Amino acid sequence: MSPRRIYAIVLRQFYLTRDNATRTLQIFLWPFLDIVLWGFISKYLEDVSGGEFIAVLLGAIILWDFLSRVMTGITMTFFEDVWSRNFLNMFASPLSISEYIAGMVASTIGTSAIGFVGMLIAAGGFFGFSITTYGLMALPFLLILFLGGIALGIFGVALVLRYGPSAEWFIWPLPAIVAPFVGVFYPIETLPQWMQLIGKVLAPTYVFEGVRAIVAGQSYPISSLLIGTGLGVVSIALAYAFFVSVYRRAIRTGLIARYSAETTA
Repeated sequence: MSPRRIYAIVLRQFYLTRDNATRTLQIFLWPFLDIVLWGFISKYLEDVSGGEFIAVLLGAIILWDFLSRVMTGITMTFFEDVWSRNFLNMFASPLSISEYIAGMVASTIGTSAIGFVGMLIAAGGFFGFSITTYGLMALPFLLILFLGGIALGIFGVALVLRYGPSAEWFIWPLPAIVAPFVGVFYPIETLPQWMQLIGKVLAPTYVFEGVRAIVAGQSYPISSLLIGTGLGVVSIALAYAFFVSVYRRAIRTGLIARYSAETTA
């Protein structure tokens, strides 16, 4: 892989974001609205129950929104090329698939980090929430969420590449579809057996299980951290393999040359 070509992808996204206020605003707007909405819900539940809903519920929202922001960062990099009709130009260049994916991931690091810090500032300013409530040892679990967001983003991009830009709507419900299986707001033992089995092979499950153990004062969940990290790496490898398979099929059948706003099916 060429670092210069990966850097070119990152630089393009930087210029697109820097020169367009709406793109910059969306990095902060949706996370901020989520924090405000769920923060007040958490505050109300805490007032009527005397529990620790802000620490548990709002913290879970922040963590899950971080994964969603990572996924969105990956997919939006792809969509910028599709919407500007630049997609075919990218692959007419010496740019390889691995470099393109690496560029999407690298450009996402900055936007997701900025969005995460913005969520923490909003949660702290409005509701007095601090990530240190979970303890600094909970921070490594963010890596698992980052890996999960990358895998979900690459998988979503592959779906759109396979079925065309008209299938863009496939991507946006993905976090909502995955969330019930990974136990964002509840232990997965709450779920039916078949849902638990699915949840146990999804990396984010081990983030929320591990963080809940930390909040409950239990011993540090090193096993959850290791299993979650391993599953995160495997999920990225599988998503990448799926993307490459879809891309090669599009090249082999000539569909990529007819990539339009309608379909490539």
